Amino acid sequence: MTPLDPPGRTTRTVPATFLASADSPRREPAAAEAPAAPAAPRRAEPRPPVADDGPAAPVGALRLPEAPLPPAEVDRLVGGQHHDPHALLGAHPVHGGTAIRVLRPFAERVVVETAHGPAELTHQQGGLFTGLLAGSEVPDYRLLVTYPGGAPLRQHDGYRTPPTLGELDLHLISEGRHEQLWKALGSHVRTVGGVHGTAFAVWAPNAAGVRLIGDFNHWDGTGHPMRSLGSSGIWELFVPGLAEGTEYKYEIHTRQGWVLDKADPLARAAQCPPGTASVVTSSSYRWEDGEWMARRARAAHHRAPMSVYELHLPSWRPDLTTYREIAEELPRYLKELNFTHVEFMPVMEHPFGGSWGYQVSGYYAPTARLGTPDDFRHLVDTLHRHGIGVIVDWVPAHFPKDDFALARFDGEPLYEPADPLRAEHPDWGTLEFDYGRTEVRNFLVANAVYWCEEFHIDGLRVDAVASMLYLDYSREGGAWTPNRHGGRENLDAAAFLQEMNATVYRRCPGVVTVAEESTAWDGVTRPTDSGGLGFGLKWNMGWMHDSLVYMSKEPVHRKYHHNEMTFSMVYAYSENYILPISHDEVVHGKQALVAKMPGDWWQQRANHRAYLGFMWAHPGKQLLFMGQEFAQGAEWDHEHGPQWWVLDEAWPAAEEHLGVRRLVGDLNRQYLDAPALWEQDTTPDGFRWLDGGAADDNLLSFVRYAADGTPLVAVCNFSPVVRHGHRVGLPALDGREQLWEEVLNTDAEAYGGSGVGNSRPVKAEATGWNGQPRSAELVLPPLATVWLRPA
Repeated sequence: MTPLDPPGRTTRTVPATFLASADSPRREPAAAEAPAAPAAPRRAEPRPPVADDGPAAPVGALRLPEAPLPPAEVDRLVGGQHHDPHALLGAHPVHGGTAIRVLRPFAERVVVETAHGPAELTHQQGGLFTGLLAGSEVPDYRLLVTYPGGAPLRQHDGYRTPPTLGELDLHLISEGRHEQLWKALGSHVRTVGGVHGTAFAVWAPNAAGVRLIGDFNHWDGTGHPMRSLGSSGIWELFVPGLAEGTEYKYEIHTRQGWVLDKADPLARAAQCPPGTASVVTSSSYRWEDGEWMARRARAAHHRAPMSVYELHLPSWRPDLTTYREIAEELPRYLKELNFTHVEFMPVMEHPFGGSWGYQVSGYYAPTARLGTPDDFRHLVDTLHRHGIGVIVDWVPAHFPKDDFALARFDGEPLYEPADPLRAEHPDWGTLEFDYGRTEVRNFLVANAVYWCEEFHIDGLRVDAVASMLYLDYSREGGAWTPNRHGGRENLDAAAFLQEMNATVYRRCPGVVTVAEESTAWDGVTRPTDSGGLGFGLKWNMGWMHDSLVYMSKEPVHRKYHHNEMTFSMVYAYSENYILPISHDEVVHGKQALVAKMPGDWWQQRANHRAYLGFMWAHPGKQLLFMGQEFAQGAEWDHEHGPQWWVLDEAWPAAEEHLGVRRLVGDLNRQYLDAPALWEQDTTPDGFRWLDGGAADDNLLSFVRYAADGTPLVAVCNFSPVVRHGHRVGLPALDGREQLWEEVLNTDAEAYGGSGVGNSRPVKAEATGWNGQPRSAELVLPPLATVWLRPA
């Protein structure tokens, strides 16, 4: 994880002369006018009333209402604190006819057009224009609005439309069971009553009033108050004429008298940072991965190969600046190296690039740094058509405190707990989610489903699960509040994770969820109906830590740490594991993987290769972070990305790095061809030690078995000594000649090694060894791993 995002600010430009129409062409603000908001919430100030020049002469079938709205009611409306502006605005049958009320601040004239002709409205107060049409039947009408110095603008009246959320939507939201929440809340281009526009809906139950602001009204919400849909806490508005690309926010009027400008929590697109506005979007993408999706639905990840390449999209190739440019290069690179999956560090919108995406402000919006949501769909689609699965990092553990985002969204704790001992995340200066609140849980569960359904994502790697599960995580005594039983477990978080996993697996066949969980919490990958959290896989942080401790030691000292390499098999089948060498292991002074290794440059690379050979043969899926596939020497830098220049043939040592990359490609190829390495990852039947106790010699040997019993033997020599004639036990090969061939040797010259090995098939003798009926004498290269399969 990363340091805290700096506070984000968003302001809106105050209109100089007039308020633009929603139906008029959108005016793009100049650079100086770009929204960039107040340093703190501001007190709501009463708006000076628009000058009233007296009643205009009635036109057509209109006459002035006998009883204008009470001034106090208009003040609430114009001041942004009215819960039901639609009850006042629009067309309403009243005694004596149909009242027409229109809120158009800064307009100098508003005329109603009906089939009976035009009728001019009268300005009453604060930009409110009113009039009374004859007859109690509400006619079809348009508005002609004139601003100083401009021509009349013809508009539809959005305040005559019914709510765009139905009773079922509101019921599911209140129950916390709206599994496609993004289709109800947020912004949606649609046609209502034959009128084209955009519907907006936001959850803000503590707000005294909510108004819509954006580039279409110069970031002044006076003319666009939203209505409250009762106890649901949802505010809604349909604005005719607004189209895709409109930038907007919600102006929240709090019960304390403050005004907050907030991005839409359900926005499906956002401004490119440092802009913080939400953007109206709709997808026109046509997917071409039907074959992949059908095959994925039948997948059984525990019994299938999974070799994952983790990367940070903005820095993988800094010269590729869009999702579509990356789509031209990334699939080819992954296919060359035979990876089955790619894992993206968070792609959700985030204000601070230095957080690497782990401090999310827009949970439903792919970052605009690299393009549009449809551009991101194209990247996923292209990877699928090349046979590569896509996993994304998902961050439900915490969110940043930036003023424009989720923090104190409606002026009070909403997405975060009210208890400050539970709200503050001590490690990252962020806020935790209130997992016990129905609507917050729904927001997150639906978000997990959203990425899988809308973007065809194949897996969610859930970040920082341990910090969610424990109330005392990184907290000293007295700085945390126990659960209802007096314990340290966050029961609400555990229930949320169960619900998320159960929902994703039910709705999205073939998707896998992965937990980054570093403790001994029981049942992380156990099904929810058996009391587990329900994840498909869990990162094996213990294996990662222990094995890297061993590999960092000089070979002469490794015998004292031998159990660091063998202990993982004590608990290997307690969960379904993936072995991660992730971004977290190559940053913040931890050094690149090859730099962790002891010895000179040749020995470091040899250790690096031997370790990868051990990792790929060990039970569990595997993950490798970008740059480590070619042994880059420096830590990862998110500004510059991997050290691709070391692969340039003009670089004297390029071949040494290219050799490591060849090894990774061959490891994956041999891995895919050997069901013994993945079919029985989660059962003890798939593994047996040959010799796990040769600590003095720095040796490990074991056998992996496929479901049909086909074996693969791995022997690791973590000493710099060539061992000739080393006897290794081998399983008997029923009905076959007892010949074994070396299918992988990390010391091969092609990988930058010394070329020591077993070039010819080895015949197993009828000499029992290592608990096996047969054995053979092998040549073990220095600082190397070799794999043997039946010839």
